[in-house]
Amino acid sequence: MIDSSLLLNAGAVETSYKKGDWIFRQGDHARFYFLIVKGQVKMSNFNDQGQEFVQGLFSETQSFGEPPLFADLTYPASAIASSDCRLIKLAKNKFLDLLLSNPEISVSMCESLAKRLHYKAVMASEISSQHPEHRILTLLRYLKNEIHTDSSTPYPVDLTRQQIADMTGLRVETVIRSIKKMEKENLLSIRGRKVYL
Repeated sequence: MIDSSLLLNAGAVETSYKKGDWIFRQGDHARFYFLIVKGQVKMSNFNDQGQEFVQGLFSETQSFGEPPLFADLTYPASAIASSDCRLIKLAKNKFLDLLLSNPEISVSMCESLAKRLHYKAVMASEISSQHPEHRILTLLRYLKNEIHTDSSTPYPVDLTRQQIADMTGLRVETVIRSIKKMEKENLLSIRGRKVYL
């Protein structure tokens, strides 16, 4: 999203996290802009029984957790390192100064946030659907459109069955069954346990 050298020149620092480390918790006040240099981060909510619902997965070159930063709110979900990762983090006041002095970055940020809002609206509608195959396909098509730039080759889904379940509100057993069913219907393919769309 924002070039790492611009962030570092603005006073950002690079920080390392181990898999499973909490970057921030739901309810914490937003104080930093985060950019992933290496690894993966998930944004999750947990119910009273400790069941996790993954709101989003973010990978290298992506940022996360911006909406509360702009609105001076607390985080609606927790950010957890899904793998060992390195992040660049920039204090809120320096981040806002960077945006004010670089309007093209502000426009790019608005576009990115609009796409995330659109995804949330689509997924909220799909979660209410009774058809697990439809929920899964909606998620995979969104990821394919956002990540996969070569439409001439199948998109390798870089999610585990558990992650797909966590992101669609389904049980992992239902995801496994649905993926097998969709493979039989030629909606996707499976090669060496990896799903391709």
